[in-house]
Amino acid sequence: MARIIDGKVVAAELRNRVAGEVARVKSQHDLTPGLAVLLVGNDPASEVYVRSKHAQTQAAGMASFEHKLPTDVTQAELLALILKLNRDPAVHGILVQLPLPGPLNAEAVIHAIDPAKDVDGLHPSNAGRLAGGFAALTPCTPLGCILLTKSVHSSLEGMSAIVIGRSNLVGRPLVQLLLNQNVTVTIAHSRSRDLPQLIRRVDLVYAAVGRPELVRGDWIKPGATVIDVGINRTAAEGGKTRLVGDVAFHEALDIAGAITPVPGGVGQMTVACLLANTLRAACAIAGLPNPAV
Repeated sequence: MARIIDGKVVAAELRNRVAGEVARVKSQHDLTPGLAVLLVGNDPASEVYVRSKHAQTQAAGMASFEHKLPTDVTQAELLALILKLNRDPAVHGILVQLPLPGPLNAEAVIHAIDPAKDVDGLHPSNAGRLAGGFAALTPCTPLGCILLTKSVHSSLEGMSAIVIGRSNLVGRPLVQLLLNQNVTVTIAHSRSRDLPQLIRRVDLVYAAVGRPELVRGDWIKPGATVIDVGINRTAAEGGKTRLVGDVAFHEALDIAGAITPVPGGVGQMTVACLLANTLRAACAIAGLPNPAV
């Protein structure tokens, strides 16, 4: 029976470390890290997520700046607000909640954010630095995947891994983070041949493809660590829906050495890593050493 990796516990530990470091930089350097979150429109799921970010930012002792914009906001208005936040010394992190509605160009919006305040790690400058092995602000979900893996394995050096999914938000940056940990990485996607055989060879499995229960239990190497990034809604009895990951959890539970549940796994880490990124950005902008998070 696999060990279930409790994302709530790991995320809480990270938030506590962040809060401790925030209190320290406030006391020693009179610096209060500030996070600005921009939400366009009224998507219910995004609104819930933004409320969670706001609450957790304040709980960590940081300043939280919420900007709720109407669905019909123009590209020029959105870019003007980002420019204003780029220049605001009280703001150290800027996050635009994606996806954006209507005709808004997400790529142009991401490019407009000051890379030093890009706590989502999506600006080409940060993506390029990460790909080159240099220090950079990193997308929060892949960073959370690494921290969850390290809750099982103190060192990943020399291990083998497969990342299923090649999105700019998860798959590609996760590959770079694993390489930085001296892991041998295979990246798979919708056109990969013989996916089960690829998965059976590796010590670490990261499923981030967005297909419900794609990875079956008998595809997994006995004792492997499985990090399930997928969050999919599927039909259940009585017309209700249930949340499942990209891995057939109950099948994998009997074979894997450790596995994240859905929900309660990777999703818990995203906001905690966002707080850590905001703290790192604030220290870097102020010319302070990296915080101990």
